[in-house]
Amino acid sequence: MKHLLIAATAALALGTAAHAEELSIATGGTGGVYYPYGGGLAEVIGKHVDGFTASVEVTGASVENMALIQRGESDLALALADAVYQAYTGTGKFEGKAIPEARALASIYPNAVQLVTLADSGITSLEDLRGKRVSVGAPGSGTELSAQVILAANGITYEDFDPQRLNFNETADAIRDGDIVAGFWSVGPPTSSIMNLAATREISVVALTADEIAKARAAEPTFAPYTLRAGMYDGMAEAVTTISTPNVLVVHADMDEELAYNITKAMYENVAELIAIHPAANDTTIEFSIASTPIPFHPGALRYLEEVGAAVQDHQRK
Repeated sequence: MKHLLIAATAALALGTAAHAEELSIATGGTGGVYYPYGGGLAEVIGKHVDGFTASVEVTGASVENMALIQRGESDLALALADAVYQAYTGTGKFEGKAIPEARALASIYPNAVQLVTLADSGITSLEDLRGKRVSVGAPGSGTELSAQVILAANGITYEDFDPQRLNFNETADAIRDGDIVAGFWSVGPPTSSIMNLAATREISVVALTADEIAKARAAEPTFAPYTLRAGMYDGMAEAVTTISTPNVLVVHADMDEELAYNITKAMYENVAELIAIHPAANDTTIEFSIASTPIPFHPGALRYLEEVGAAVQDHQRK
């Protein structure tokens, strides 16, 4: 897959020396949150981590990003906690392909699963997807991973409907054009591709029932209940119950400890700059990270957390 590299504008604006080392941040599609969040992180690194600049890389998101970290093709990556945990333990999608060298710098915000359709589609539940054309996310993405778990936990397999593997922008366009009836997003809300769709069509966000959420959580312990607030998108008059998964900022265990420490420190101590890029960064807190990170922290990140007195969990140490 050809990756698009976008240089961090802050590094250029500051006139960073030509010999500064550039880090690559694997994100996702341009219609999600990973891409702008990664761009904000690149700016923070360029401004606040001496000797380094950063660029963001458009990818297929979580599953692909973990492989990029393993191969050393990206220095940092954003990935959903379920994909991160499966990669670290060699389970699920990563059975026989474990990445025990994966380490976390932080959990940065939760992704909410959002099942979107047009208001007049007649789709009001997971059961209504049977026999229909539905986008389950880009191939190898965390969205597809989450969609498969939720559906399978509730008795629905790919044989029960016509799955389309589309990225966020493609999913929105296909719903708008009537090529599919619904699509899954697993992304920090609100996300631009759904906002753009809601601006041109009357949409409906399908709620998950308490029973559907419980079954999904039994299948995937990294899931947590989440409520999308009323008014989040045009025409969304009521709050919608769904499920969420934390997003983890991942690096390889062999990243220099001082660099990992400096990136972690720069991110937490300049989080207002990330919030200015995307509101999902309001959840980029030490408290959220400690509560949500499913794999060990990198020693550099751990050093920063211990300096500020965070109560790191046992499974987060290596």
